[in-house]
Amino acid sequence: MEKNISLPVGESNLLKEIRHVIDSARNRAMQTVNSLMVQAYWNVGRLIVEAQGSGSRAEYGDSLIKNISAKLTHEYGKGFTATNLRYMRQFYLVFPNYHSVSDKLSWTHYRHIIKVQNPDAREFYISEAVKGQWSVRQLQRQINTFFYDRLLASRDKAGVSAELKRKDKEEFNPRQIIRDPYVLEFLDLKANPSFYEKDLEQGLIAHLQEFMLEMGRGFSFVGRQKRITFDGQHFYIDLVFYNYLMKCFVLVDLKMGVLTHQDIGQMQMYVNYYNAEIRPEGDNPTVGLLLCADKSDEVIRYTLGDSSANILAAKYTDCLPSEEELRRELRREYDNLSALEE
Repeated sequence: MEKNISLPVGESNLLKEIRHVIDSARNRAMQTVNSLMVQAYWNVGRLIVEAQGSGSRAEYGDSLIKNISAKLTHEYGKGFTATNLRYMRQFYLVFPNYHSVSDKLSWTHYRHIIKVQNPDAREFYISEAVKGQWSVRQLQRQINTFFYDRLLASRDKAGVSAELKRKDKEEFNPRQIIRDPYVLEFLDLKANPSFYEKDLEQGLIAHLQEFMLEMGRGFSFVGRQKRITFDGQHFYIDLVFYNYLMKCFVLVDLKMGVLTHQDIGQMQMYVNYYNAEIRPEGDNPTVGLLLCADKSDEVIRYTLGDSSANILAAKYTDCLPSEEELRRELRREYDNLSALEE
């Protein structure tokens, strides 16, 4: 925990100046990386469009993207999936003139903007996002609530604009650049799981990883803070295992507060994704294990890939630690880590 150190006036002023230098440099670095990434992806889109040619070669075009994606992913990592290449292609088609692209917005901003069909609305969102320094979340919220259409249709334009200004402004922290998966992929850097976890959560997840490998039968570790992406949104699964006895993936997510129906729905989404996109043909449905760690309660929820998978539940329980074992271990480790933090 950071200590509250009182500095003399002279040192305090010096500290402010140093902070300004560091923050300014980080902001410039962020803008430079974003600008270069947007420009690079626009050019990738241009090359794909030029190679695909006319619409009569659509089948060839789709095959081209898949082939190029496989090669680029092997050489540069998962930032060049077929889906991402299609976004780059669409980016160029929507903005065939690069001079109409603002270097103040990130690639993630543009992934949302290119879905707006109305060209005037697109220009409006670009202008307002730059002027208001909107975060991606703010931009997404305005698009999803049809802010442009409401402003256009409203007689009280000042009132609608005031609604936007009343929203809490999300100030950008330059350090967020190291958390953006698109930036990490572009720079060929690996994400550090500690970016996304608190100390207590990190300790519990690390212990759960060891516990599952020790107490479960047939488990092999796949990854921690495993990222999956839907439509430009990133989700992180705390732990992913593969069980060679059950022939299925096992996903584990830890929630520190009270378990909600949104948590259960999110785990179901993870399970459905793995079943549709990752599970090898012939494997059993993915298992989701949702753990709730709370000082007053521990909740264990199992989620199976589909309703017919319930017949496999008995087989799963032979390999997974029992609910009581998980509950007891979660409680013991929670208490140990909480005592260390006090």
